[in-house]
Amino acid sequence: MSKKHPIVAVTGSSGAGTTTVKRAFEHIFRREKITPVVIEGDSFHRYNRVEMREAMKQAADAGNDHFSHFGADANLFDKLEDLFRTYGKNGGGKKRYYLHSDEEAAEHNARLSTSLKPGEFTPWEDIPDSTDLLFYEGLHGLVKTDSVNVAQHVDLGVGVVPIVNLEWIQKIHRDNAERGYSAEAIVDTILRRMPDYVHYVTPQFSETDVNFQRVSLVDTSNPFIARDIPTPDESFVVIRLRDPKKARADFPYLLAMIPGSFMSRYNTIVVPGGKMSYAMDLILTPMIHELIEKRGK
Repeated sequence: MSKKHPIVAVTGSSGAGTTTVKRAFEHIFRREKITPVVIEGDSFHRYNRVEMREAMKQAADAGNDHFSHFGADANLFDKLEDLFRTYGKNGGGKKRYYLHSDEEAAEHNARLSTSLKPGEFTPWEDIPDSTDLLFYEGLHGLVKTDSVNVAQHVDLGVGVVPIVNLEWIQKIHRDNAERGYSAEAIVDTILRRMPDYVHYVTPQFSETDVNFQRVSLVDTSNPFIARDIPTPDESFVVIRLRDPKKARADFPYLLAMIPGSFMSRYNTIVVPGGKMSYAMDLILTPMIHELIEKRGK
């Protein structure tokens, strides 16, 4: 951890909704005039899209049907920890981008004078000077293994964890609508990733400072046949603060400001799903203020 160069990590699995939290932080950074360096978790995958398909095929041929982007073998955990360690010391380090689409490829090809394709990585490049903090969003912002401990370098960890059936519904609908995958292919992906989900993703939520867990109020008992994603009005968000004092949490104020909210435990507030972004703003802004205040000192 570093007072001078703080690190914020938002962690959640594929389909969890980390993009919503990322947008909440973007609003805070813009309003508070904070300059972050943004690190995308996908950029620390070990293989590009073509290489990953081949690695999965080789793993399957060797009898491993659970090789996935969630696990250690498909990621550069050591490089991610090196980045966090280096940034914490001097505000520097190396980053790159994973190109998800033609639009992203065109943007970075114009910037770098390259001819990269979707599914490839841009070259490693130096982090810009004079950033206020590092902001990570992805699968492994607080991952720990026998040889790597990314979590120890994080100043503010945020988990995004819908109940698992809701998470699967969100993933199935997103991958079908945005990427054209069939329901059968998405289910195969979920099953293949399950061991790595249990061993690498889930344990991170015990390391976070705050977790946002969306809980649906409609039947999601069979997520593989659900036709719609439950709406915000059909859900609650359970917000757990590991240390309310550290988070500067003023629960009476939050209860007064968020209609329909209530406390379920001494460190847990439940808010209507439609108030999730508002609750994030109220809870996360003081935490970011504290990091910036410490940085100034």
